[in-house]
Formats: sequence, C-alpha cells, structure tokens
Amino acid sequence: MKLDTTKILQARLSDNQYFPEESKKTQIYLHHTAGNGDAVAVSRWWQSNAERIATAFVIGNKGTIVQCFSSKHWAYHLGIDNQDFAPHGVRYQNLNKLSVGIEVCNWGPLKQVNGKYMNYVKGIIDPSEVTILDKPFKGHVLWHKYTDAQIESTRQLLVYLCETYNIPKAYRKEIFAIDTEAFKGTPGIYTHNSVRKDKSDIYPCPRMIAMLQAL
Repeated sequence: MKLDTTKILQARLSDNQYFPEESKKTQIYLHHTAGNGDAVAVSRWWQSNAERIATAFVIGNKGTIVQCFSSKHWAYHLGIDNQDFAPHGVRYQNLNKLSVGIEVCNWGPLKQVNGKYMNYVKGIIDPSEVTILDKPFKGHVLWHKYTDAQIESTRQLLVYLCETYNIPKAYRKEIFAIDTEAFKGTPGIYTHNSVRKDKSDIYPCPRMIAMLQAL
C-alpha cells in the first residue's frame, strides 16, 4: 500500500521553531521519542521550546503520521558538530539540513522489576508491548515494541520520501552503530545510532529490520 498523503495529520510548528528554507535531501534518519504514543503531543512539546529541535514527521502508536513542517525544510535533530566528524576524517557538513528526520513514538529500553516491565519513568508496560532481543543492544534486551501500524506507516513514509528525493532504499546493517558513511553524507536511510554513540534510537527490532530489508 502506498502512502495516502491526505491522511497525514498536520500539527505544524511555528516558523521560528524550525528553519523554513529549502535544502537538498540526501539522507533519512529514524528516531524514537522515548515517550508515549501521542504524536501530536510531541509536536506540542517542540512548539513549547525555542531550540528548533524537531523532525518533519512523528508516527504515533496507532500508525498516525503527524507532520510538523515540510520535509523540504529542516530543524536540529541529530545533535552533532565538527568534533564528531573529525575522527572519521571528513569535513563537517550540516546533516540536519541535508536529511529528513522521522520520530517513532516509543519508550525505548525497559527494565523488569518484580515481574513487571517498566520504562525509565517507572511506567508499567503491558507484556504484549515488549520486544525481547536475542542479544543486548546498548546494554538492554527488553524494549518497548514498535507496533505493526507504526512499522507499516514508517514503510510507507520511507518509500514516499526516498522516491521524492531520490534517496536509496537499500538496507545496511551498519546503521545501528556509528557509521562513517553517515558522516560522509552518503545518501541512504540511517538511525540516530549512526551518528551518536549515546543514543539508542531506533533499536534493532527484527520486525523493523525485516521491513527495511524489504524496501
């Protein structure tokens, strides 16, 4: 199924909350919010601060795609600067400006306490919403589950963006760790892990990977 752009929910940020200037897009970065499933609430939170940190799209737990600004424009979403590029022997470039960011609403890593699954704010997560990895990722095997609806919406949005901006869809397993190709500005689909060691979004969910491999 292709993306029906008329069903994208608009929750636009004010012009001073992002950079309303068009820029060439060569990369897409997948994030998760470390929060609940309300994508509109994410947009409201970004609107409440003046840091111009945001992504063009947020995908709620029911698969609703929320658009915060045009994908032609940009905001800060990677948190990297010149010192992050130097170890890779490449010149700094503003990858925030050259990329489209997608946030998936998800709590991220979980802990099991007294037989219950808990997120980092001590909220209880239903066992049906837990993914257990075969091996730890960033020190955790328990993760909040990306819903089927989120994965399908992510797929549709990725196909649309890749075709719109001529970005390769090919999957590379390296995107879940620091990836020199990301810093080089090599066109493709990446995760926040690709440019930040201290981030864990998105995590290598087998179902999400299967979707990315099938693009």
